[in-house]
Parts: sequence; structure tokens; C-alpha cells
Amino acid sequence: MNIRDAIHLSANRRTFLGRGAAGIGAAALATLLGQDLALAAPTKPGGVVNPLHHPAKVKRVIFLCQAGGPSHLETFDHKPKLAEMNGKPMPESYTKGQPIAQLQGKKLNCLGPQHKFEKFGSSGQHFCGLFKHLGSVADEMCIINSMVTEAINHDPAHTYMNTGSLVSGRPAMGSWLLYGLGNETDNLPGFVVMMSIGRGGQAQPIASRQWHSGFLPSRYQGVEFRSKGDPVMYVTRPKGVGVTQQQDVVEAVKQLNGLLDREVADPEIATRIAQYELAAKMQASVPELMDVSNEPKSILDLYGTKGADGSFAGNCLLARRLAERGVRFIQLYHRGWDMHGGVKKSMVTAAKEVDQASAALIKDLKQRGMLKDTLIIWGGEFGRTPMAQGSGRDHHIKGFSMWLAGGGIKGGLTHGATDELGYKSVENVVHVNDLHATILHLMGIDHLRLTTRFQGRDFRLTDVAGKVIKDILA
Repeated sequence: MNIRDAIHLSANRRTFLGRGAAGIGAAALATLLGQDLALAAPTKPGGVVNPLHHPAKVKRVIFLCQAGGPSHLETFDHKPKLAEMNGKPMPESYTKGQPIAQLQGKKLNCLGPQHKFEKFGSSGQHFCGLFKHLGSVADEMCIINSMVTEAINHDPAHTYMNTGSLVSGRPAMGSWLLYGLGNETDNLPGFVVMMSIGRGGQAQPIASRQWHSGFLPSRYQGVEFRSKGDPVMYVTRPKGVGVTQQQDVVEAVKQLNGLLDREVADPEIATRIAQYELAAKMQASVPELMDVSNEPKSILDLYGTKGADGSFAGNCLLARRLAERGVRFIQLYHRGWDMHGGVKKSMVTAAKEVDQASAALIKDLKQRGMLKDTLIIWGGEFGRTPMAQGSGRDHHIKGFSMWLAGGGIKGGLTHGATDELGYKSVENVVHVNDLHATILHLMGIDHLRLTTRFQGRDFRLTDVAGKVIKDILA
């Protein structure tokens, strides 16, 4: 007796009544909760946004996430007045009644910028002289000096930056993009995450739920790649198992899952089938991706890496290779920016770790004709206070810097500003929800229209806010 006949025989009167009752109950519950089971898998090719809401400017996003909160005052926000106020009391008019992480109730003195600022490019972009490699591509960069966010501690701030919500469990922005647009490659995940650890500041942990799909089907969640050892856990074929044996197992599992899917109609089963098939394809595609032996020495020298070595530079090179292979959303976490003390010395190390490779990614994509349809984003989950925390700076959410480069973005532009001490964004303020709305816009999506219903409510990446930052669009 084959498997199919065995399953059919098990559907006797008792199981029929039991399953039938459960199915009726589940249908009634779904109606009461208002859950939209159709969100499980797009019915249109590519994604649920088909056709696009408007012409797209970019095909992919590379988010260079500087985890820990880089100080805008030692990166891209020039504050001469703060330098004049160094060591003097911070005016109470700035800080009274304002949220401060670890400095609450402490004596607040100004800490001037710890490194000199310089002008770069024909545009005269003004930022810290530690970033001379980025200075060579200043005319490609749009620096936003007026970012604001809602969460003052690391983990919830990452959650907000990734999902647009303080509530854990919402889909990450990469998941929203896959849900809306689908994947461009069938042998790699559409949303890939890589990690590196710096020596500049403390390396705050990053939870895997930061790239989870939330209430969207799990097929849209990010997949973490490791740039040393096995790139993806458990993707290597076990010893003693050949290609033919593995194909037999995958096919048998596919048939079993298919039989179960026809009986219970659980959308996650279709996801499971697709992921088994993707995993089998990745056994060939991932080793080829990670093998940089065919990269010329000039490219390795450009990034400042010998290859897939676990460094930020190595990951930037892999990000370009992922982009070439059709990966939709690539997120690189560099853990090394938490500087509660020793910010002057720590900034030298941190800048050295990321400056060359960040600039190299822009140059490499441009020479390959890919920058025009790639969006690069650089920044952390929040900024740092203009008030001293010993020799360092505390967490800060009222004003910080990020930069963007690539398709659809005006290069050589500084957008927005904080006040003269770098405490609060006061000009062209950009909220995290606005950043998300702009990312979606550049991908051809109206952020107000990319929604899904869950537990009786329509959700979107920008929640109930967000506006496109039109002034930075080319």
C-alpha cells in the first residue's frame, strides 16, 4: 500500500467528523478575527503589488546598519557651536522634561565634536575627516541630518528601525518588500542578513526577530548568512548522503506535505515545500556566492578585504555579489558603535572599519552600472547626545544622521538640520516612518496601499504615519 492510499484509508467516519468540525470552527474563528488567509501567498506573479503603483527607481536595497548608535557629532553633523560650548553646562531649555537614557538626573555638560570636520566633493559636503574614503564619493551621498525615532534603548530602537513599530512581532521592512514585489532569484533567498563585529565600541546583540516576517508568511523572513564557515546553518549535505539520496528525501517530503496541504489547507505548508526546494538549490548557489577567488585583486583592494572573512568589508563585497544575483533586500549589521565612553579613540577604530568598504560598495556598483537601480542606506538605530557621559555619549533619539545613495536619490545633498548644539532636529525633520515610506516609493510602492489584514486591522510598514521625503528624490 502506498502513502496516498494509507492516508485516504485513515479518513474514516470518526476522522471525517472530527476534521470537519475543526474546519468549520476554524473558518468561523477566522471570520470573527477578520484574518485574511489570502495573505499567505501572493496570487499574482512576483508579489501582491502587481502592477507597481508607479514606476520604480530601484530594484534592490542594501542597508548598512551601524548597530549601536553612531554619534552624528563625530560623523556627518557639523556643530561649531557645540565645540565652543565644550565642558560648559548644557542649557536646561534643551533638556528639561526630555527623555534621556542613562544621563537622566545627572549633571549635563556639553561635549564638543571629538574630531575635525572637512568639506568633501564638488558639493562641499561637510562631515568628519575620519571618513576620507566616503569623502571621495560625497557627491553620490545624500546626508540626512534630521532623523528622529521613538525608542531610546538598543533592542526596541532596532525593532522600530526595522518594522516601523515599537511592538515586537511586526514584519521587517525586507519582508514587506518581498511580500509586495516577490523575489527576483529562485536559488537564493530574497532577504539576506549578514553580521560583523567591530572593535570601536561595545557590540550590542542583535536578535533574529529583527528580520522576522511577523504575521506575514514565513517565506518572507530574512535568512542569516555567515561569512565564515558554513554560510547557512544546516544547508550542507550530511556525510554519506549523496545528491540522488537527498533528492529522494526532498521529493518524498514534498509529496507528504502536499497530501497534508490538500487536507488542512494550511498556507504555511506551501511555504515549507518551497523552502525545502530553495534549500536544495542553495547547496549549489551559496558556495559559489561565497567563493570570491574569481574576484580580481583590484576589487579586493578596493574593499580592503581578502574575501569572505567575517569583516564588514568582506560582507560589503558579498552584498554586491548578492545584489548581482537578484537578492531584493540585503542587510549588513556591523556591531561596534555603542560608545558610552572613550568616543574619541573609539571613533578612529570604528571609522576605519567601515569607511573604505562603504565607499567601495558605491564605487563598485557604479562601475558595474548597478548603482542607478540600487538604494544604499547607512546609519544606526539612533544617535548620541551632545552631552558628555564621561568621555562618551548617551543614547539619543531627537536628532541623528543617516545617508542614502543610489537610484532615485539626489547626490551631494545635505538634507535637514539639528539645532546649533546637535540636540534636536529642527529643519526638514525625517521620522523613521518617513524613511520607510521613501524606500517603498523608490521601489514603486505607495506605502499607504501595501497593507495586509491581521486580527481585524489593516497593517502596513509605516503604521499610521509616514510621508515620502520628496526633497531628496532625483
